[in-house]
Amino acid sequence: MFEFKIIARCNETGARAGEFVTPHGVVKTPVFMPVGTQATVKAMTPRELEEIEAQIILGNTYHLYLRPGAEVVAQAGGLHRFMGWNRPILTDSGGFQVFSLARLNKVTDKEVLCQSHVDGSFHAMSPEWAMKVQRLLGSDIAMCFDQCIPYPSEQQEAEKALERTTLWARRSKEAHLQEASLQGANVTQALFGIVQGSTFDDLRLRSAQELAEIDFPGYGIGGLSVGEPHEDMYRILDLLNPALPKDKPRYLMGVGYPPNIVEAIARGIDMFDCVLPTRNGRNGTLFTSFGRVNIKGQKYERDFSPVDPACDCYLCRAFTRAYLRHLYQAGEILAARLCTWHNLRFTIRLAREAREAILKGEYPRFLARFRESFRDSRPDAQNGDAGGE
Repeated sequence: MFEFKIIARCNETGARAGEFVTPHGVVKTPVFMPVGTQATVKAMTPRELEEIEAQIILGNTYHLYLRPGAEVVAQAGGLHRFMGWNRPILTDSGGFQVFSLARLNKVTDKEVLCQSHVDGSFHAMSPEWAMKVQRLLGSDIAMCFDQCIPYPSEQQEAEKALERTTLWARRSKEAHLQEASLQGANVTQALFGIVQGSTFDDLRLRSAQELAEIDFPGYGIGGLSVGEPHEDMYRILDLLNPALPKDKPRYLMGVGYPPNIVEAIARGIDMFDCVLPTRNGRNGTLFTSFGRVNIKGQKYERDFSPVDPACDCYLCRAFTRAYLRHLYQAGEILAARLCTWHNLRFTIRLAREAREAILKGEYPRFLARFRESFRDSRPDAQNGDAGGE
């Protein structure tokens, strides 16, 4: 049921435009996926997500397993019906959250024993666990269970995590097929592997090679956007671009900062997700065609212009900077809603415009224009916690 094809490539960069088919529709790439950690994209309804042209969203295996429970979601008819979203869904494996949020982790090759950050209950989580939970959730794309390590890490620690990630990738694929056979159904859920290796070139290449040998329909790149300099991220992506299978989608996990998106597209990345647009929106920081704006600033008190004249979102069409600042000063919920709406629309439209530029053979020009126009007083801005929200 999963099929990916590349429609156009940029001869000067690694940028590519493609599309993949899922049971819930076709997704055109490059694409940004809003994060719906707990079966909801914060501050947005499914209908609003459709209005801003979200093609696919992300759900979180770890969080949904803890509450309301994968069995509850399955009984409701799967994640799509449970949350009222009829377009594609990707679920992450829960691996990042197991290591970043859970307490008292004990990691072995067999499993991770951990304590829930919600209620203190204890759980054994493994590749087999991740495949069962994602099968019950019924997502269109599932992710292999992997071991995430912090940045910076010693090479020996990164190598051990890589070896365990490859071991778990093999077990994930086997368990994924077994879950499908237990249901007596065809395999309609695609399973992506996850490349690890921190910022060590040799480990990244080794991880890519080992996962390619296992053969997945797509590949995530994990362990980036965790505090490393942007230059290190770009170096790793340059390294992986020729190393990963050319006919499979590449998914840069946890990245949503606009400059990172356009630079990663130039290095062959097709898919992105991040909590940054929604989290920044709730805090009053907006992405615009000319850079980031903190709308809570005093200078916007009597500014009756739109947040971004180049934007077509509901906020920019209907309201002014002064009104939006007033909403924040008054503590109104609408402020967070409108800013979230804008940031998601901006990021989704950025990926769409990048695709259009690739199709027209103009991506280098598009990239140069973006680098010139998007100004940021914090050039080392990070994408935010990938642990969900």
